[in-house]
Amino acid sequence: MKKPLLTIDEPEPKKATRADRPPTAGFAMVVDGHFKSEFDTAAAAEAAGRKLKSAYPYLQIEIFDAALKVRTLLS
Repeated sequence: MKKPLLTIDEPEPKKATRADRPPTAGFAMVVDGHFKSEFDTAAAAEAAGRKLKSAYPYLQIEIFDAALKVRTLLS
């Protein structure tokens, strides 16, 4: 009698994001010149940036629009 082959379900590999390459779609939060978090909407990116800015006011935070390839400084 053959024993059944046991397999382990492997999770799907994560999409590796790199801090030195801009995203191709959506919006990203740029903190002190480094890409950090990606968002689907500008409002979500701005809300996260304002929350971070309120905790750490000395950071330079920008919102990057991947479609237009434009950075907007969050003040």
